[in-house]
This record gives sequence, C-alpha cells and structure tokens, in this order.
Amino acid sequence: QVQLVESGGGLVQPGESLRLSCAASGIVFSFSTMEWHRQVPGKQRELVAGITSGGSTNYADSVKGRFTISRDNAKNMVYLQMNSLKPEDAAVYYCKAKRYPLYWGQGTQVTVSS
Repeated sequence: QVQLVESGGGLVQPGESLRLSCAASGIVFSFSTMEWHRQVPGKQRELVAGITSGGSTNYADSVKGRFTISRDNAKNMVYLQMNSLKPEDAAVYYCKAKRYPLYWGQGTQVTVSS
C-alpha cells in the first residue's frame, strides 16, 4: 500500500516560482532517501533532486541554485521549491522513495510558458 501523491504543479510564467509537495504513506519514510524526478513526453525521466534521511541533498546541474528539496519526517512529506522557473523546467514531476523503486506517484504537471 505504498502511496506517493504529488501536488502543487500548475502553469506559471518564466521567472516565477512553484512549491511541489509529495505525501508519502506505506513506507518507512524517515529512513528513505527521497527524490524528485521529472519527465517530458517522449523523453527519459530524469533525476532532479534527492535528499537523504540525514538531510544531505543533491541536484541536477540544470536546477542547482534554483531548486531546493526538503523533507518533514513528522509529516511524511517531501517538498521541492522551484524558483526562477524556465521553460525547460516544464515537465511532469514525480516523487520517489529510493528504497521502494517500484512505486511512483501520479505526478504533477508543471508548465512554464509566457
């Protein structure tokens, strides 16, 4: 009964910000590295950001300095703050628990357009 539910996506103009949320259940959240991935239709899904159980973070070069991943273990939530959004950031964003590789959320659509 692993559940990963993303939310917070939407349509924004370049330079604007969005905050994505992922609610996790059915997993040992506090011990799992959590990640955000994104996928454009017809392209491979790519890792955007990750955060370990200890709070260590890593980012794709394309988003470094603009995106911030965080987690709230008490709420079983992981977040992705996306600032200075660019058209190339447009994608469906998915959260993932690294310890549960077979399970993905439904994704949340981020569209960046003038």
